[in-house]
Amino acid sequence: MFIDECTVKLRAGNGGHGSVSFRREKFVPKGGPDGGNGGKGGDVVLECDENVSDLRQFYYKPHWEADNGNNGGGRNKDGRGGKDCVLKVPPGLVIISTRNDEPVTELLEPGSRFVLLKGGMGGRGNTTFKSSTNRTPQEATDGDPGQHGEFRLVLKTIADVGLVGFPNAGKSTLVNMITAARPKMGAYPFTTLNPSIGVVEYPERYDRLKLADIPGLIKGAHENRGLGHRFLRHIERCQVLVFIIDMAGTDERDPVQDYRDLVEELEQYDPALSERPRLVAANKMDEPAAAEHLKRFAAELKDVPVQPVSCLLEEGLPELKEKLYALVKAQPTSTPDSEA
Repeated sequence: MFIDECTVKLRAGNGGHGSVSFRREKFVPKGGPDGGNGGKGGDVVLECDENVSDLRQFYYKPHWEADNGNNGGGRNKDGRGGKDCVLKVPPGLVIISTRNDEPVTELLEPGSRFVLLKGGMGGRGNTTFKSSTNRTPQEATDGDPGQHGEFRLVLKTIADVGLVGFPNAGKSTLVNMITAARPKMGAYPFTTLNPSIGVVEYPERYDRLKLADIPGLIKGAHENRGLGHRFLRHIERCQVLVFIIDMAGTDERDPVQDYRDLVEELEQYDPALSERPRLVAANKMDEPAAAEHLKRFAAELKDVPVQPVSCLLEEGLPELKEKLYALVKAQPTSTPDSEA
């Protein structure tokens, strides 16, 4: 089960208490204060890890806590600091506070870290209160409580290329043909129920592209029909969009209208997606009616770049890969982003 959204309750560690203690040594009748300070509580730290793909660990375990700091002791022994709670999260994660529904941060680059909640500072031992006028301080302070809160974690897939299309257009088959990913395929709609990431290899260039297969959309997805928002948010960070169009007109579908409906759904969800570079993969060109549909498609949508492909006959795939590479490399190096 792919989990891309969940709510967690997190707590940083409390600081340890300071100690009230005095030296007790033979032949030292009036030993001074030697109470140590309390240790700092552990922080809650988020670490971006490319080996983590979704949020299932937080779905099944929504409560996480860092360790408390130890109390101070005699002989000027400071308490040990609490161990941090380091949570490994997937790239593309947005952290939203449920208190005000505002985003706190987002983690995009593998290896990046963010201290979400800080542990409490340790209390002062009585040694720190010693002065020329207060030789035997009887006071110490308690440690500060650690920060805590409830957060909503939302994953937005990071990929170079995002595939969009209506159910049964052939997205999963295309991903199987040009990447090593193996999403489920079938001759029926909605075989893909979760976004999947594949890698398109370019061995001669020693390079690769990440390609995201987004589950089939339905009309009205921008209004959150079906699983609209859950699917659409996974293309927000894709640099290039590929529209997979069933050019055979299966089930009496009109390829031109399918393209226009997909564009409308994306623009209604996020107007910024209308400015994203795009390419149409005209699939199922092995079907008898495909050539005529492609001719009409090109005549009515003259400004839309089209690459005819047939996954069944494995035709047009090398040309598609080359066009994708050129489109992605023509974009700025920064990953497209939008407000959470």
